[in-house]
Amino acid sequence: MEADRLNSPSTSVINLEVLGHQLQFSQDPNSKHLGTTVWDASVVFVKYLEKNCRKGRFCPSKLKGKRVIELGAGCGVAGFGMALLGCNVITTDQIEVLPLLKRNVEWNTSRISQMNPGSDLLGSIQAVELDWGNEDHIKAVAPPFDYIIGTDVVYAEHLLEPLLQTIFALSGPKTTILLGYEIRSTSVHEEMLQMWKSNFNVKLVPKAKMDSKYQHPSIQLFIMGVDSSVGNTERAAERIDQQNEDGTKETKQEKDENDDNSNPAGKVGDFSGQIMDEDSLLATRLPNGQLSEWETRRYGSMAARLLRDVKIT
Repeated sequence: MEADRLNSPSTSVINLEVLGHQLQFSQDPNSKHLGTTVWDASVVFVKYLEKNCRKGRFCPSKLKGKRVIELGAGCGVAGFGMALLGCNVITTDQIEVLPLLKRNVEWNTSRISQMNPGSDLLGSIQAVELDWGNEDHIKAVAPPFDYIIGTDVVYAEHLLEPLLQTIFALSGPKTTILLGYEIRSTSVHEEMLQMWKSNFNVKLVPKAKMDSKYQHPSIQLFIMGVDSSVGNTERAAERIDQQNEDGTKETKQEKDENDDNSNPAGKVGDFSGQIMDEDSLLATRLPNGQLSEWETRRYGSMAARLLRDVKIT
């Protein structure tokens, strides 16, 4: 393999301990689809669940049997976090990502069953196709859900409206929405926050509630509830119908491919609007000793963003 390749065979599988279980997630570093990579926000998400599952809303006794749908699941990390807490999870993505997602679901489900025979530790998890805004796909998963989850599902402004429509169509009055997001573009971040705050009751998870190791200044977790007073569910259904009629809906995959290289490294903002330079922050914290696996991933992410805009002439 060429020496200048960022992806190598060692990046094709991610081993991750989740709630005491050794899970393995295959990814495809050579794919052009963004969904075939384990993004760091999904790791932060499951480690947050792990830290907060002993009491409160995320303890297994309260989550057992709850219906969960994961949007833009990619490799399926976040969905397994909820399934291991007793939820019945439908993890979804586009048809191009589905073979990899199904492989991860089948392999990890089988491994958990073999290591814990007769145990009911795992709720259930299945992988299905769901294109945002597709009315048939939405009906097929039988909404509403108790929880809607997603990590790193938005990379450009034009993905926000289809995501919003789909969330509304999958929601009921008591649905809780859990989203993890790594800030890569302040313009996308600000528009996303405005959309969330206009349509949901939004809470930002404090860093103190996250795992002390698996967190990063640019990765945020949101807990949101549907604002029933706005009447958005009906309007979302109407917009989906209209899009299906006029045939103007662009698929999430097409938009991802068009904008795969359009996200600048830039600055990083927190929920209150304070701006920091992520790359400078990382550089000042480079340890003298050996990097942990998580730190290696974070520095690799930084390097990839820096190299993405380098043009060799």
